[in-house]
Amino acid sequence: MAREQLNSAAYSWNGFAGRQELAAALAGQVAGRLTKAIAERGEGLLAVSGGTTPAKFFAALSAIPIAWDKVIVTLVDERFVPASSPRSNAGLVAANLLQNAASAARFVPLYHEAVDIQDAAASDNAALQSLPWPLDVVVLGMGPDGHTASFFPDADDLAKLLDPSSDRIVLPVHAVSAGEPRLTLSLARIVDAGFIALHIEGEDKRTAFDSAVAPGPRKPIRAVLDAAPKPVEVFWAP
Repeated sequence: MAREQLNSAAYSWNGFAGRQELAAALAGQVAGRLTKAIAERGEGLLAVSGGTTPAKFFAALSAIPIAWDKVIVTLVDERFVPASSPRSNAGLVAANLLQNAASAARFVPLYHEAVDIQDAAASDNAALQSLPWPLDVVVLGMGPDGHTASFFPDADDLAKLLDPSSDRIVLPVHAVSAGEPRLTLSLARIVDAGFIALHIEGEDKRTAFDSAVAPGPRKPIRAVLDAAPKPVEVFWAP
């Protein structure tokens, strides 16, 4: 059951007492949106984040018996590492989401073997062009520094990454705090989604979110909130 509701023009707050309750509620919302998309146009397009936070949500979503053979799953962002790497978001999705009923979904990765991150981004832009844009659902995460997707505060050309008018699907990212180079969906593709959820857990993430929406220097997550044409649904549990 939702513990509280805090709303603003840019987001709607959904607080839960426990992480399992959050996972079940978010999974139900995502499954419902995908089912609606499938009914309306025959397929649903979902983009998810990596890291360790979404594991419970992935497990809950994977068990819901929707028409997974009509769902396409891709990533919000990815490290420039192969799926065999323990740091791969694709590997996390394969192990936690593309299981059970969801094993029938089609997965479109962002990592491609390439000379460098620029070539990988070019391959992504060619490969993802044929997907049924816009996204029906995007589920974002957020770091304690206020980054989301791979929009890191110290990224090279951050202004270019946060340009909501970009015509690119995927952009390369270089940021010292990110470690290896990364690939990320453009802000324009993210905010064009039919449903945007931000999944955060723990008091540190809540503090970071509160800081991001307060007056002051604009953090990357705030850029998403500002650019989204409808409120972002924030799902949080301690």
